[in-house]
Amino acid sequence: MEGHPRLATVEDAVGYQLFLIPCEPRDPDQHREVLQQYMERILVQFAPLLVSYIWQNQSFHLKYKSAKGDIPAHIGGMTKFGDNIEDEWFIVYLIQQITKKFPELVARIDDNDGEFLLIEAADFLPKWLKPENSANRVFFHQGELCIIPQPNTPGKQPWLPASNPTMTQSLMLLSTHPEEFLATKSIRAAVYKRISGYPEKVQASLHRAHCYLPAGIVVVLKHRPALVAAAVQAFYLRDPIDLKACRPFKTFLPDTRVMTSVTFTKCLYAQLVQQKFVPDRRSGYTLPSPGHHQYKAHELGMKLAHGFEILCSKCNTVSPDSERQVLNNPFWAGFLSSLKKNNYFKGELEGSAKYLEQLHMAEKYFQQSVIKPESSVAMSPGEEILTLLQTLSFNLYELEKEAADLPPEDDDSWLEISPDALDSILSEASGRNESVPPSNEEDQKYDLAAVTESMKAFISKVSTHEGAEIPWSPAETSVTFDVDSFTNALDRILGADSEELDSDDLDEEEQFEFLDSDEELASEAHDQEETVLPNEVMGSLKSYMDEMDCELTHTNVGKSFVTQRKVASSTEEPLSQDTDCALEDDCKAGDADLTPVDIDLNLVTNLLESYSAQAGLAGPASNILQSMGVHLPDNMDHKCISSRAVD
Repeated sequence: MEGHPRLATVEDAVGYQLFLIPCEPRDPDQHREVLQQYMERILVQFAPLLVSYIWQNQSFHLKYKSAKGDIPAHIGGMTKFGDNIEDEWFIVYLIQQITKKFPELVARIDDNDGEFLLIEAADFLPKWLKPENSANRVFFHQGELCIIPQPNTPGKQPWLPASNPTMTQSLMLLSTHPEEFLATKSIRAAVYKRISGYPEKVQASLHRAHCYLPAGIVVVLKHRPALVAAAVQAFYLRDPIDLKACRPFKTFLPDTRVMTSVTFTKCLYAQLVQQKFVPDRRSGYTLPSPGHHQYKAHELGMKLAHGFEILCSKCNTVSPDSERQVLNNPFWAGFLSSLKKNNYFKGELEGSAKYLEQLHMAEKYFQQSVIKPESSVAMSPGEEILTLLQTLSFNLYELEKEAADLPPEDDDSWLEISPDALDSILSEASGRNESVPPSNEEDQKYDLAAVTESMKAFISKVSTHEGAEIPWSPAETSVTFDVDSFTNALDRILGADSEELDSDDLDEEEQFEFLDSDEELASEAHDQEETVLPNEVMGSLKSYMDEMDCELTHTNVGKSFVTQRKVASSTEEPLSQDTDCALEDDCKAGDADLTPVDIDLNLVTNLLESYSAQAGLAGPASNILQSMGVHLPDNMDHKCISSRAVD
């Protein structure tokens, strides 16, 4: 978007800003203090949800940002979500809930694609709203999506800016006329559908699997489950230098491995399980035969152990006291007190093992989301792992006892998806709740006339330089074509003798006139000598077209189309060579019998042949027809479909 100040310029990252309204001049120091209080209240309010969330790359965090140019002081941040798009939509949900909980805050959110909320609702946007004029128009306010419109007519709504509003103008409008900017119901429904199901959806996005891991990793993941994301990413993005560090394992020895249960996000699990990898013989990691009942657990553990070893190889040992120094922040006491009030510890006794695990997770969340944006003390994942290994102790015998009583792992059949399920997902994503046609061919009632009508409606649509608009449903009002009106208009343009001229004959003549520069010069010389009457030009053109038709009768071009004669007498024998000779004689005589082409039947036949040539894969025919709401059956018998088309 040209001229659009994007928050997130990094690939696969989402940026967010929270402004305080009404946007009035304030003392900068006082304004900063107020915004920091809001930041603390937001983090405390949503800490129970955020502490246990496993982020793909970076966590949701807020920090104070001073005024710059037209952008007032605010709190905000940027999160790189990487390959897990659900992280981005979870942040959209958080932003919506923040503005709902704190109605005096207005939020703006975008990513490197720009206003991705508008992209999600692209089918329902007003015609005037385009990328070049969407700057500073899309906000969340009081939990609702708002769009600042353009004035309908100049001067009718003087409080609306005629051009792109500045951020200050947008905030003032939202504070004075909030009810005027609520997005339409269809736009809001499209966006809200994408974030529906949260926060329960967070648990649905997790996958628990058994892994055969070194004891050190088991203990680290008990205290910091979110570190699994960094380890998976380190293995997934490994390079030869990383693998060199894994030849002799120095941190996580393979002879201490025990079975444990690891919680992944579905994205992380898919990235790990789909990687094909054979460990170096010098590493000491061996795998059982693929037929072994625990082969998958051994393979997952081996890959995950490589990820942890890569992280530790990139950093030095950190002092155990460094993390404690971070928690000396005066905000920590209030943060911990708010967690207790929100039942974060779920009734666990203070000092118990479960309580300490939850407390450590809260400390790390506080460090990453509150301290990290303001301090350089925050540790890298590798440094954190080494620090935990120094401060934590474990008993291998106790871990083996726990391995004997692990909860069952989740079914990973969701990794495989059938074509019908994929079609259903795509239909749901596009907003069309269309059921998949039944598999029984007898129950499939396909109206081929609807196919031709949909295609005609598509071709008749008026398109611009931005592309054609596809009719989303065959039930949409069809485009009507008044033949008489069109003929009368053509007569007025071409004159009284236009009946003798086909609709595209003029284009043919124009192209013919510019074929050769010598002919053009000769034509200009002839025009200087005498003026050619229009009727003579029309007669010459008609004669030229007749000669072309006669030449085409010698070829097989006509046989490639189905004519009305063939449809009317389908039981008759095909045209023989004698018939071709007769047609040629008729042409020479100037009285050719040209049978009209059946346009509808040729259209359907060509579409079916194109669909059959796709062999069940995606292609132009299926894409165009499905976008119009027309689903063709699987081509189990080409002859059967062809005969049905002719019938």
